[in-house]
Amino acid sequence: MSHLKFLIALACALLFVGSCRTKSSSEQKTDGTNATTLLKAPAFNADSAYEFVRKQVAFGPRVPNSAAHQRCGDYLVAKFKAFGCTVIEQKFSAKTFDGVTLRGRNIIGSINPQATKRIILSSHWDTRPFAEEDPTNKKGPIDGANDGASGVGVLLEIARTLQLSAQKPSVGVDFILFDAEDWGNSAQSKEKYGGFCLGSDYWAKNKHVPNYSAYFGVLLDMVGAKNATFPREGSSLQFAGDVTRNVWNIASQLGYNQYFIDQDGPGITDDHWPVNETAKIPMIDIVHLEVKKADKTFFEDWHTHEDDMRNIDPATLKAVGQVLVQVLYQEQ
Repeated sequence: MSHLKFLIALACALLFVGSCRTKSSSEQKTDGTNATTLLKAPAFNADSAYEFVRKQVAFGPRVPNSAAHQRCGDYLVAKFKAFGCTVIEQKFSAKTFDGVTLRGRNIIGSINPQATKRIILSSHWDTRPFAEEDPTNKKGPIDGANDGASGVGVLLEIARTLQLSAQKPSVGVDFILFDAEDWGNSAQSKEKYGGFCLGSDYWAKNKHVPNYSAYFGVLLDMVGAKNATFPREGSSLQFAGDVTRNVWNIASQLGYNQYFIDQDGPGITDDHWPVNETAKIPMIDIVHLEVKKADKTFFEDWHTHEDDMRNIDPATLKAVGQVLVQVLYQEQ
């Protein structure tokens, strides 16, 4: 996760993307009070999602080129297959800002691959190779329980939920786990996106299916911490304002206002940028942004060795997961 603030000039140049707004079926069913008619959707199991997060962290830091990264990737592929997904492993090479060649692997698990109307749910699954924000020890990789594993854990549980549900959503769902997101340095890199988002940038230029497109996408990043706050991220509003507002509206009706707060936040550099900019698919970012601490953009233990399982709260996972399940079932 990059610490870059939203670039106003670049956003203005990209406003044409945001102007191509998409409307979901749920938005079309609103009444005069802007209340969405919520369709029946299955329950998201927070304890199961928590276990998926814990399992990833147990492999150790998932830094590309490491044994832990390889083992965790194999685990993720196996889980998506077990949940009935058609799985594609998109392997690629990418060079980091400091000259390291990474062996990357984007993992795509698809449900109902024949459906023409598709929704992307995504997260990055790699971890940061250094802890530059740690006050005492800036060396060595981080566990990335929240920054990485939390989003993946939510997506795995959604896949499991859909497999177990007797009533499936009518849309196709593509779970895309982007690799090599977190090996950047915005201050030192001259590369686009500050050297971050290597896997999503590769996917946007080389989609896993020729001529692939999706109705919209949702990116998850740092969605597991206790008392997390998710303001409407700035570039999500620019790229896909209608999708953003619809998701926050559904969250409000489900009673998750304390997480999906009614506030606009800053724009950040994240994996939704290449998807919007290059792939031309409207994608929003649900990301923990601090709104009460002037000296913090992200959660307290971001890019430190304290980003471990102590950060993860099942209640937050439940809020994010249940909202996304409802979003899928609204798209009939």
